[in-house]
Amino acid sequence: MSDEKKGRKPNRYQAIIAKVFDNHYEPGLKEFVFHREEFEETAAELDIKLPKNVGDVLYNFRYRYDLPENITSTAEPGLEWIILGAGKAKYRFLQFKLSKIEPRSDLLTIKIPDSTPEIISAYALGDEQALLAKVRYNRLIDVFLGVTAYSLQNHLRTFVQEVGQIEIDEVYVGVNQHGQQFIIPTQAKGGKDKHGVVQTIQDISFCKAQYPDLVCRAVSAQFMDNNRIAIFELMLGDNEVNVVKEKHYTLVPSSDITKEDLSTYSRFD
Repeated sequence: MSDEKKGRKPNRYQAIIAKVFDNHYEPGLKEFVFHREEFEETAAELDIKLPKNVGDVLYNFRYRYDLPENITSTAEPGLEWIILGAGKAKYRFLQFKLSKIEPRSDLLTIKIPDSTPEIISAYALGDEQALLAKVRYNRLIDVFLGVTAYSLQNHLRTFVQEVGQIEIDEVYVGVNQHGQQFIIPTQAKGGKDKHGVVQTIQDISFCKAQYPDLVCRAVSAQFMDNNRIAIFELMLGDNEVNVVKEKHYTLVPSSDITKEDLSTYSRFD
């Protein structure tokens, strides 16, 4: 059984990240930079065995687990601590406006004819890969944003100055009826993963640095219950991530889309 299933990984990682935080934090401090090598020094000091991939400590607290209480309790009201890249092997603890990006419960679910090849559904490895495939084969980016979009690259790993190494689940480029061109970083969330402001900030930073002449439209997709897919368009504002738009879709055989469904959709703008 893995450490994660036994519960050791979060506890081990909590001890390391909490000690690194305590080594830097002073009351009133809203941000500070620390170095990757501090994890090794801290693990040795606490007599904790580090994972082979030290970055796994950061990954879990940026995308999966909540930070320890001794860290979260120091954030000012309405703010939360997040961990951003700050360059090569450097990271930044930063107080950022609290943002919970979760599917609404009151949105209509829109039926889309399922174009996913059955062989893809049969052999997709994990929720994230399956979700990216469904979004791609059913052109859900096009449907959601109202542009013609093309997948440029998936699982893009790259380096952004002053941010460091990042990975984007999938990048699309698109064009609309007016000739405007777009760069569309897309993140996929399934299983235990949750939407986080860190990945959105990184995605937008990459677009600004690499494609300054294109309009960046950051998208996040998430599996819901009953085979539904929630898609969000996200925007980075003043120290916060905002949801610009949210839609819910379900992929069905075309025969499952009734006249009543079409009548309902005809009332949309």
